[in-house]
Amino acid sequence: MKYLLFLALLLLPAMGPSKACHGAAPCALDDRSYHIRLPDDWDGETLLPVLLHFHGWGRQGDLIVNHQRISGHTRRRGVLLVAPNGNGRTWNFWRAGSADVAFAARVLEDVAERFPVDPAQIYVSGYSYGAAMAWRYVCDNGAEVAALLAVSGSIAQDEDCAQGPGEVRHVHGLEDTVMDFPVGPGGDQTYPVHLWRDHFGCGDARHEGIWQAVDWLKLDRRVWECDGGKVTLDVHAGGHFIPHGWIGWQLDQLMGREPRYP
Repeated sequence: MKYLLFLALLLLPAMGPSKACHGAAPCALDDRSYHIRLPDDWDGETLLPVLLHFHGWGRQGDLIVNHQRISGHTRRRGVLLVAPNGNGRTWNFWRAGSADVAFAARVLEDVAERFPVDPAQIYVSGYSYGAAMAWRYVCDNGAEVAALLAVSGSIAQDEDCAQGPGEVRHVHGLEDTVMDFPVGPGGDQTYPVHLWRDHFGCGDARHEGIWQAVDWLKLDRRVWECDGGKVTLDVHAGGHFIPHGWIGWQLDQLMGREPRYP
């Protein structure tokens, strides 16, 4: 009996909340679920920055937590990756009041019950339809979000958002034919972030010019320092994809580190 009790005590840490779900094993939440990926070499105690990432159409969170252009960056930077699963492998982002916003908020609450989360470093991201869902989330529930990191997708630029994150970073390809690059009146190529520039009361942009995390992809950056927040737009000549190194580069800058790849 004493041996069995000792064995049970040894097993308790492995059965704790932080080990209950990880990677391909989903975390159940009500009638839905999400996936997580812990950072490499986490000590089990240090507060964790969080990247809440919404998958693209037809995908699920198990892909995200193994995606080299997403989890390949978070796990090297001490960031906890959280990837909710959309109903029917998609998201409802078309208008305010989406049940997916409430679900994602519950996901963050559940994560905070499982892990020591840093509430000052909550980042929300997404790709394609997932980027549009990320926009919707911060538009409806972004007051506690440090930054939006959106890739190749957005909501309508004439929406009036009830809330917003502390900072917005968006990247989009000029040749995107899936979620078309939203060119504004007169060929305005800064239009993809018009909503947030208006929301934050931005003035003129600062053109920072060309930068690249990898040799084979150049991005052209404009930054707006605004009264209500900061907006960054990166434009490249390609199509519908997550640029190599982009997510990690943004996280490094947001966390006050020298940007690096990967």
